[in-house]
Amino acid sequence: MSEDFYSALGVSRDAGEDEIKQAYRKKAAEYHPDVSDDPNADEKFKKVKKAKEVLLDDEKRRMYDQMGHERFAEAEKRGATDADRGAGGMGGMGGAGGMGGMNDIFEQFFGGGGSRSRSGPRQGSDLKTRLRIDLGDAYEGVTKQLTVTRPERCPDCDGAGHPPDADSRTCSACNGQGQRTTVRQTPLGRVQQTETCSQCGGEGTIHSETCSTCRGDGQVRNEATLQVEVPAGIREGQTLRMEREGAPGENGGPNGDLLVEIRIDDHELFERDGDDLRRRHPVSFPQAVFGDTVEVPTLDGTVEMDVPAGTQSGETFRLQGKGMPRLQRRGYGDMYVQVRIVTPEALNEEQREALEAFAEAGGEDIDVEQGFFEKLKQSF
Repeated sequence: MSEDFYSALGVSRDAGEDEIKQAYRKKAAEYHPDVSDDPNADEKFKKVKKAKEVLLDDEKRRMYDQMGHERFAEAEKRGATDADRGAGGMGGMGGAGGMGGMNDIFEQFFGGGGSRSRSGPRQGSDLKTRLRIDLGDAYEGVTKQLTVTRPERCPDCDGAGHPPDADSRTCSACNGQGQRTTVRQTPLGRVQQTETCSQCGGEGTIHSETCSTCRGDGQVRNEATLQVEVPAGIREGQTLRMEREGAPGENGGPNGDLLVEIRIDDHELFERDGDDLRRRHPVSFPQAVFGDTVEVPTLDGTVEMDVPAGTQSGETFRLQGKGMPRLQRRGYGDMYVQVRIVTPEALNEEQREALEAFAEAGGEDIDVEQGFFEKLKQSF
């Protein structure tokens, strides 16, 4: 079974237009064939693009939600999902063609499936939460505990909403069909609409009593503690999918998924830039003038870096392979170290005389009243 459109974009089934657009932009940037190293990038890019087109079209989204992924794909191949089809666009169906709603599509292509008496199993909704980690966790990869409050299948009635021994009778509002159909005539033809019966909730049966634990909902809210495996190299805003940890399904359907959005705290020493890291590193004036080997911290320990003689403040040096691990790829990014020359705030007499002599050797008169380091700066 192929991945459905909601999963492809990483959004829940009740996601709004803005959330879908934002998710599409993230996925498109990740899978665009021009920038992605994924060998299946082209196929994945086409999938998320198709998902966006369907889920942002109100009519097609209604069809998709009612029919499911596989049936929708089959109907689309036959041209049954074209929102612009006319009254006779369904071919040989007269005034009802194209205007009979989803029920007509089911009857034409799937043998009356739209008028079956009860709803089949439906997967539960996806749930979303956030998890904060630090940059070190993102570098190493980590297992984190996550506590969420979520709906779960009622343990006392197993999601039925009523005790097992409750008396039942056929719903008189829908005659046990679980659905109610209304037909009305319009200038464009006959409009037929099928909806879930509001009296029995689509079950076709009314029960004499409801479950006292869940009050007939079939669900209760519980706190659950889960173990989340965070892979090394994950980035800010990326989402981890925990299968079957979402809301319970309906009519025996599977649970939805739990989508965990990762948030990464700022680090006091490093700034992240994709797979690369950036750092500002202080060096003394003599180190910059004469050159030196300095120790630079990284997320994998301290390394040595050569500072060439004559280094200017603001120059940037690259430490290859000292950045973040590349998610789902081999290797590491780089670290870029920007040198900042530190001006001493206080000098002893010997240091002062040495630097005055240095400046004078450059042909500059030293006027202490105007500031020694201002004159020293001008001597360059």
